[in-house]
Amino acid sequence: MKPVTCAVGEDSGAKSPSPQPTAVGKFPGREGIFPRHVLVVDDEPLIRWSVAESLSDLGYDVEQAGDAAAALRIVTTTATPIDAVVLDLRLPDMDDLSLLGTLRQLLPAAVLVLMTAFGTADVLNAARLLGANVLHKPFEMDELRRAVQAADAEMK
Repeated sequence: MKPVTCAVGEDSGAKSPSPQPTAVGKFPGREGIFPRHVLVVDDEPLIRWSVAESLSDLGYDVEQAGDAAAALRIVTTTATPIDAVVLDLRLPDMDDLSLLGTLRQLLPAAVLVLMTAFGTADVLNAARLLGANVLHKPFEMDELRRAVQAADAEMK
């Protein structure tokens, strides 16, 4: 559809076209990127920054939190829904899978990626049962990209 243009003060008599509806969860101009809005949760500022920058460079809108309380505050108050969460297992205010479980309840369709250097087989299996992809620290940024984008492909 071609937009109708009209100079200021000029009345062409034609109505302006109404915006075309978009599918739920789709944003015009962002069709190729999913998830679009990512939350990175890690108490180590350098790791959090590095992960956030890497995802931002891929075109994602990234928010950051340093602990579970800040992450939950962002998830429950953000105007734009969170499509993916990349979080550390051990945080100052939560060092088990409680946050992951809560995020799964609050964001049932979100991509969840758990980062950990301390994952036992039981913890890793429980995280996977919650639908999380697991990255073992230290990891390469390409592994993070693949984890988020592989989950993207499954959700499209």
